[in-house]
Amino acid sequence: MDEFIAELRLLKAWAGNPSITEITRRIHRDWQQAGRPRGEWPARSTVGNCFQMGRRRPNTDLLLAMVQALVGTDEAVLSAWRQSLRTVLGEAEAAARVSAYDRLPARLSAFVGRTGLAAEAEALLAGGRDVAPLALEGMAGVGKTSLALHVAHRLLAGEDTDVPVLFASLRGSSPQGPPADPAAVLETFLRLLGTTGDRIPHELDARAALYRQLLAGTGALIVLDDAADTEQLRPLLPGATGCRTLVTSRHALTGLGEVTRLPVPPLDPDDSLALLRATAGAERLAPDLPAVQQIADLLGHLPLALSAIGRHMRDHPAWALGDYYREPLLTLALEDGMRAALAASDTRLPKGTRRLLRLLALQPPGDVDIATAAALLGDPPAVAEHHLSTLATANLIERTASDRFRPHPLTHAYAEERLCIDEPATRIRQALGRLLEHGRHHGADLRPQTAAIRGLRVPMPRQPAATDRETRPPQHVHTGRVLAA
Repeated sequence: MDEFIAELRLLKAWAGNPSITEITRRIHRDWQQAGRPRGEWPARSTVGNCFQMGRRRPNTDLLLAMVQALVGTDEAVLSAWRQSLRTVLGEAEAAARVSAYDRLPARLSAFVGRTGLAAEAEALLAGGRDVAPLALEGMAGVGKTSLALHVAHRLLAGEDTDVPVLFASLRGSSPQGPPADPAAVLETFLRLLGTTGDRIPHELDARAALYRQLLAGTGALIVLDDAADTEQLRPLLPGATGCRTLVTSRHALTGLGEVTRLPVPPLDPDDSLALLRATAGAERLAPDLPAVQQIADLLGHLPLALSAIGRHMRDHPAWALGDYYREPLLTLALEDGMRAALAASDTRLPKGTRRLLRLLALQPPGDVDIATAAALLGDPPAVAEHHLSTLATANLIERTASDRFRPHPLTHAYAEERLCIDEPATRIRQALGRLLEHGRHHGADLRPQTAAIRGLRVPMPRQPAATDRETRPPQHVHTGRVLAA
């Protein structure tokens, strides 16, 4: 809605910046001609308020009347603004639909491992009256929600008395719709806490204040799953002594000083094996444990991917464990949930960052430094570092050193899939040429077989002759999918 209002302000400037009084006069004229009763005509102050940001329940008739007052009776223009307003209001309505409850969802039956991390989380939430909210952060599919519910259920199991429990899915990375509106979440929470509809304030800040007042001293347990960002999360933090708040997010929630952040890494090898046993069956894995360990390594020990492959193993007994080579293995893992999960994170990235994510597929899986990323983009190192940091904040890649980053194997596989779909062949050729030239100048062995692209003929940079200055004919690459040799 704020974006719509910003466009409306620009339209007002384009129309010669008429005064609010003049716009009101034009609306009165148009509505009089349309036969609308004088009692429905807007006051000048009402028209002026339509240009204010932060509106949640706009008067659609009045907004469209303002557009007509600014552009006249051009039906094509009015139709475009009418459609834009329908889109905006549809998104606002979707954001207002929330899933919030006064109980916890059931624990997942396949939860394994995480003993040390779960104990640390419980200890951080059991510190008495001055407990800071705890944010579990990690990439898509790493098991943040499973861990949060496991910890929350354990905390409640040790309670001697009933305490208020609140759970909300904030849809920060949901592909099905926009993130939940915090005002709508607070409205549901207030109702669950016993507040009648007539006593719920309209404004977000007033709702947050009442929410904190009701929670003070109750020792409540609040679980806020899949937070989009700090702006969405901040009004939902109870800020009350004695309350315990558990947050999950794919994003690094910097800027919230009162929140303790706990990264959730992939599983360790033993827990990965335990999860595969739980989903595929121990007898299915018994014939070739080394192959199972290699499968877990190739999947980067990511719980969502391990569960997907475990189910495939259980449902396809004709597949030998050695049949799960890299190509079908990663494709199968992406097919069963990981692709959608990664796409939801990818969609919310800035355009330049999304482009770099795809170009990273030209590199073999492994670490990439800032200089190499800059060569891929054809941009200065500072720009490349900004995009890499944004990817790390979204937990799509990991910072391994001050200037080095590493994509997760499934992030790399997703980038491989998207590369030739989203980037034109010309730009891919140019990026690969810059990458090979960068490697030659820095003594890196970036031979073409380490970054081959299906259907592309990529010229290699010229190599200097060992004994003379003759020019060698260009070499070419013409092979299959992007693969690390």
